[in-house]
Parts: sequence; structure tokens; C-alpha cells
Amino acid sequence: MPNRGCGPYSTPMVTRAEILVLGLTAGVLGSLLGGLMLGVGLGLAVNGAHIGWLLMLPAAPLSGLLGYLLARRLAKQLPQ
Repeated sequence: MPNRGCGPYSTPMVTRAEILVLGLTAGVLGSLLGGLMLGVGLGLAVNGAHIGWLLMLPAAPLSGLLGYLLARRLAKQLPQ
């Protein structure tokens, strides 16, 4: 449970709604970015363009990095 009305020595927690929005946003944006890079890269690689591999290989790490950046943005919203 969130403790927004907490005492002077405890910090407020992240609410369930914020975690839910973070997960949904990271999942949707990550799959869109990774799927787009994977699809375009695979299409290029199948047609013989070796540049497609440069799109396919970093697709998964970049989509994970997007979720990581969103989580850091949520963590910055918490008071220190």
C-alpha cells in the first residue's frame, strides 16, 4: 500500500498504478521499436542487403533499454 501520508522519516512508495503504467508503456513501446527494427532488418537481410543485420542485431537490447529509461524516469519522480 502506498504511504503518501507517512511520517517524516519514511519516503513515499510508488503506487500500483504507476507500476502498471510503467509496465504497459515499456512493453508496448519496446515491442514496437524492437519489432520494427527486426522486421525492417530481416526484410533487408533476406533481400541480400547486409545493412539489415545492423538493424536486426541491436533490436532486442534497444527495446530493453527503452524500458530501463522509463523506469529511471519514474524513479526520479520520487522525493529523495
